[in-house]
Amino acid sequence: MSLPLARHATAALAVLGGWASARLASRRTVGASEERVFRSANGAPEQLPLPVWAVMQSGSLAAVFVVSAWQGRSAEDRRHAAVTTLVGTGVWAGVKLLKPLIGRGRPEQHLEGVRVRGHPQSGLGYPSGHAAVSLTLALTSTRGRPPAERAGALLLAGVTGWARMYVGA
Repeated sequence: MSLPLARHATAALAVLGGWASARLASRRTVGASEERVFRSANGAPEQLPLPVWAVMQSGSLAAVFVVSAWQGRSAEDRRHAAVTTLVGTGVWAGVKLLKPLIGRGRPEQHLEGVRVRGHPQSGLGYPSGHAAVSLTLALTSTRGRPPAERAGALLLAGVTGWARMYVGA
């Protein structure tokens, strides 16, 4: 498969996966496998809050601007940094618009015995803005970078999603 075709196929799979996930979440019930995944993260040892908090920042709106500034250090990378800023901010805002359409609450609204670490979160929980922004930054900021950097950024995005479950958000 050629690289441009592979990119389109990957994007199509991501959209399809996101649509299917949103359909399940809009039912506002938690399935058994979803609960198992959540509980495995939420039940992790208590000693992790500070490192987990640091990782979660990779999915914040502030991270969009930090990553874009890092990207735009040279003149040829400024265009790429602008794209990262626009896409990252757009994903952050888009998640805010999607949450009411899906209507899925935070874990403690759906499950008993959720450990909420740190300040309790308010509002709706799905889709996760932190997870979406972190994945967006991993994909946009590592374009053309060595495979190890790309893999590290994608791993960080996955850990960000896990961290949101760990803190009960």
